[in-house]
Amino acid sequence: MKVFESTTKNIFFASWVSLHQAETKKADVSQLRVSHSQSGWNLLHPLRDWLDNLKVGDRQFAHRLCQLIPAQCPFERDVKLFGKTLFHIPPMCKLNPLYEEVVGLRFRALCYLADECGEDISQYC
Repeated sequence: MKVFESTTKNIFFASWVSLHQAETKKADVSQLRVSHSQSGWNLLHPLRDWLDNLKVGDRQFAHRLCQLIPAQCPFERDVKLFGKTLFHIPPMCKLNPLYEEVVGLRFRALCYLADECGEDISQYC
């Protein structure tokens, strides 16, 4: 019986610690976001808001967004010479300051096509 009681206490403690650490990390990230926005670097803020609030309500517009915004970074490459890889160019899309908003817009367009229009979106994946 003592092994069972000890195991139960350890499992509870371990799960509480991991939940507490996850909450602490979320708080740290939100503080970083607030401090970033308060630092005066709000030049792209209106454009970010516009992209976040852009509604996808037209089927042709959603198709055009899915065609224009790539699913993967088009700059990522392996440079090869005579069949051997010389070097790898990493994806540089994450350097785009509007990357999250553009990817979110593409996702909303895909969801609109799949959920509301009932179309097959496998061609865009």
